[in-house]
Amino acid sequence: EEEAEPGPSAAAEQRREERLRRFRELHMKRHEACKLNSQEVLEEDKRLKLPPNWEAKKARLEWELQVQEKKKECAARGEDYERVKLLEISAEDAERWERKKKKKNPDLGFSDYAAAQLRQYQRLTRQIKPDLEHYERLKELHGEALYPTSDSLLHGTHVPSKEGVDRMVADLEKQIEKREKYSRRRPYNDDADIDYINERNAKFNQKAERFYGKYTAEIKQNLERGTAV
Repeated sequence: EEEAEPGPSAAAEQRREERLRRFRELHMKRHEACKLNSQEVLEEDKRLKLPPNWEAKKARLEWELQVQEKKKECAARGEDYERVKLLEISAEDAERWERKKKKKNPDLGFSDYAAAQLRQYQRLTRQIKPDLEHYERLKELHGEALYPTSDSLLHGTHVPSKEGVDRMVADLEKQIEKREKYSRRRPYNDDADIDYINERNAKFNQKAERFYGKYTAEIKQNLERGTAV
């Protein structure tokens, strides 16, 4: 016997069940989307509250942890970490890092005396290695007096150590020795005009001529001819 086809009421009920099923699926998808959206909003709020350079710091810390782990592994195997690290670096990477290092700190040459003095100051301060143990001893000895205020009397209260004085003298002697290597006497030109009173004034006039000579050439010629107004 042939099965009876569903009547109109059964077909309507079937369509209604299908619509309800689709509605429940949409409702669940909407609920899941709201949940994911809320989680993303919370994560974004956390990221916004972090310091601007947090990503760089995090990457730096992860890299340092990896380096520490590699050092421990090399020490356990009895290997030198520096040699192992060099073996892992390709020639292309080494060349690229060298170019990046030169680009990061280029030698701009001489621009003016203020810039040259600043470069020397930065070079000297990079060489300073603070003695943290001595600093801690001073902090325990003097307490709050170690940090002067506007009411502190500084003159005569600090006596430098012999090691500190020797270190300063050695550094000054090194600077003098380096300066003497670049200080050479220029040859004297008998045919040049004498427009100076001593050697220091001659150097100043040469620098002034180098920077401003093209602007004052006509004035100088008029003065020599006696036709200057």
